[in-house]
Amino acid sequence: MLAVATPMQTRPPAARRGGRGLPVKRLGLTDYAETFAAMRAFTAARDTDTQDEIWLTEHAPVYTLGLAGKPEHVLNPQGIPVVATDRGGQVTYHGPGQVVAYLLIDLRRRDLKVRELVACIEDAVIATLAEYGVKGGRRAGMPGVYVGGAKIAALGLKVKGGCTYHGVSLNVAMDLAPYAGINPCGYAGLASAQLRDYAPGADVEQVGARLAHHLQRMLEQPTTDLT
Repeated sequence: MLAVATPMQTRPPAARRGGRGLPVKRLGLTDYAETFAAMRAFTAARDTDTQDEIWLTEHAPVYTLGLAGKPEHVLNPQGIPVVATDRGGQVTYHGPGQVVAYLLIDLRRRDLKVRELVACIEDAVIATLAEYGVKGGRRAGMPGVYVGGAKIAALGLKVKGGCTYHGVSLNVAMDLAPYAGINPCGYAGLASAQLRDYAPGADVEQVGARLAHHLQRMLEQPTTDLT
């Protein structure tokens, strides 16, 4: 699990930019295993000229079990596939009505540390929620974003060769019942939330666009040193 520190020192504005921008690809509804394979292939094929990308998608119902995942945290899958994956963290659920943003980022090019990227992602989610009048926040030692005591966004990354894949999922307008089949992120009884419960007009495609905008904005800002 990734811890989040508080920014302490600002570097020069050019440090994070990398000079190549950060395009967004909208994939629509996808199969998790196929998208996972595509992320790994993209990362394996990267070179110094490969542009960073954000992939936006929704997934068909699936539980994903991270590298720290324990099978006992899958309580009752009720026919939903359980897929082992190589991101950090425990078990979570993906399904239609949830925005998933995958960040294929060269950390060295943007002069980013993993903790800085995590902070940027969480800040982008919090800024997105704020546009809908919802106050999101962090919980110490529990990566992701929370509304009250309920988790609304889950985060997990993989770093290989200095480049990241996987990313963040934000619950917008979905069936939350499958969360009862797991201990979300390894925490028994952790409540799950979705944006539409607080902002009834929230639209998945629109929320995805706003999240992508804030991710782009955060990742083009000056880098902060968290050490």
